[in-house]
Amino acid sequence: MTVLVQLRRLLVALGFLAAGLAALFVVLLVLWRFVPPVSVPMAARWVLGERVERIWRPIETVDRDLIVAVIASEDTGFCRHHGIDWDELMDVIDDEAGPKRGGSTLTMQVVKNLFLWSGRSYVRKAIEIPMAMVVDLVWPKRRIFEIYLNIAEWGPEGEFGIEAGSRRAFGHGAERVSPGEAALLAVTLPNPHRRNPAKPSAGLRRVTGIIARRAAHSPEVADCIVE
Repeated sequence: MTVLVQLRRLLVALGFLAAGLAALFVVLLVLWRFVPPVSVPMAARWVLGERVERIWRPIETVDRDLIVAVIASEDTGFCRHHGIDWDELMDVIDDEAGPKRGGSTLTMQVVKNLFLWSGRSYVRKAIEIPMAMVVDLVWPKRRIFEIYLNIAEWGPEGEFGIEAGSRRAFGHGAERVSPGEAALLAVTLPNPHRRNPAKPSAGLRRVTGIIARRAAHSPEVADCIVE
């Protein structure tokens, strides 16, 4: 068997694999438009026999202050862009030190958690960007944000979703949080294993104050979510 024949067979196999993965992506897009999805990190913990707590919280029952605070903290352009914040992304790409910052929108984070792997790399970004654009085209903003709130990791012991995060931090559900609690939950997101909204450090309180003021002065960032 010649090298050329082997290469041809490999390319055909890769083509079938790519087609299969694309078909699976389409099926899951349709399914998860209506059914609560399971994220890759959640599935990984289940496989390892580790604890997972996730209580699905419909978007219409989430406190408005919390919605505004999360968008103000994570992606202020969420209601304006189409899955990608190109200005922020180009700043990350142009960073000579490499992609130390994510430059990820909420939509991109949803794509990563549902379909891809963790870690920062140009390869993952190259896959993540077109997938995020498709998700933004197919799913309404409310659904994207609802899924984000319900799959984000909000605690160090397998707490996924805003309901589990709110109960762990404050002992009550996400339907009734104060503006201060909302900001604390929002700033926990980058690192829930080290940031504890129930016992915030001085540095975390400082960041919380910034997000609380931003949310108070820019409630319109959530106009596409809050009816």
